[in-house]
Amino acid sequence: MQQQPLKEVTFTRIINAPRQLGFKVWTDEKHLAEWWGPKGFTNPVCEVDARTGGSILIHMAWWGDGPVFPMKGVFYEVDEPSKLVFSALAFEGEDGSFGIENMNTVTFEDLAITEQSLPIHVAVIRAGKAVEGALAGMEQGWNESLDKLTVFITTIN
Repeated sequence: MQQQPLKEVTFTRIINAPRQLGFKVWTDEKHLAEWWGPKGFTNPVCEVDARTGGSILIHMAWWGDGPVFPMKGVFYEVDEPSKLVFSALAFEGEDGSFGIENMNTVTFEDLAITEQSLPIHVAVIRAGKAVEGALAGMEQGWNESLDKLTVFITTIN
């Protein structure tokens, strides 16, 4: 039986790039490291094995040398260039459990030859009390990250 999400949010961006490029900036670790995370975060570690069953590991650093927030997950569906489904686990405790777990679905939809719609659905599967602040800021964080993506993709397109 599938667990009922605690919170669900959907974001949509119109990106001035073909969906093949959109897919690439989500699955190429060099590109992903350039835009992932809210404003003020860098990604000194970004490892992506974009295949079904493959993993994702990103260490987000606040202003480059501040606190580091590791996130890891697994790709459940990789359908190039149409769709990615992956988990994101963060705030790992000393006992190995995670404070938050999300299931992310990214869909790449052609609007025109050089434009795409990018709906992202985030379902929070598990969240502990210790991460209430992060959960409260999730929408702002995703929006800032997607703003960075929109700017980044224009620099490589």
